[in-house]
Amino acid sequence: MAIKIEKKITGYNVVKPEDKVAAPTVTGVAPKEPRHAEVKQAEVIQMHESVERPETLIGSTFKIKSPLFEHALYVTINDIVLNAGTPHEQRRPFEIFINSKNMDHFQWIVALTRILSAVFRKGGDVTFIVEELKAVFDPRGGYFKAGGVYMPSIVAEIGAVIEQHMKNIGLIHDPEMDDATRRLIAEKRAAYEQAGAKKNTEASAAASAKSEINDSGFPPGATLCVKCNTQALVLMDGCQTCLNCGYSKCG
Repeated sequence: MAIKIEKKITGYNVVKPEDKVAAPTVTGVAPKEPRHAEVKQAEVIQMHESVERPETLIGSTFKIKSPLFEHALYVTINDIVLNAGTPHEQRRPFEIFINSKNMDHFQWIVALTRILSAVFRKGGDVTFIVEELKAVFDPRGGYFKAGGVYMPSIVAEIGAVIEQHMKNIGLIHDPEMDDATRRLIAEKRAAYEQAGAKKNTEASAAASAKSEINDSGFPPGATLCVKCNTQALVLMDGCQTCLNCGYSKCG
């Protein structure tokens, strides 16, 4: 059926079959333009591979004894073995459990273990968890664990435990200290002990001063190092020097 166009044509548009409106048009009335606007939805990225939990997992259990808790915490981290039996075999954390007789903090401990386990199973680089947990501070103040290392909170010590486990399985590597730095630290420590011995006039006093060390195994009077969080910072030649990691405020 031919339709006579009585008005001047000002433009045109090619209508594709998929753009046609399903509703029938009325004779003599121009069809409405197709609606191209669609409701935008968030793009959800799904993993292309699903990893089933094996019947048996290998792992390690760490004990945390904090002065903030009456009872100790036992942190168990289980690993899944990828590419088993090949040169590319690797262990990766798969789940974590935290047990204790103390039930005062049961809710947040269960929530933390479930979230961490979900992150482990998601895959990818999970080492960022260590820094996130170690950056948590307790408003009531931190404490020193065995070895003189300062922990700002119990969550931070859980992060330190996860870091130690990742180091054990080769997921995190500590930067190795070169021989020159080790020799420098040994010389600094020897000079500090010698200077302390000279201040004592009696030989017995000097001997007792040498045997007197703090919990971290460093000379008495050592303060907390801001770099390694260890009580190993001493004043030598007018400069604060760490006898554990070699950090110095004077560069």
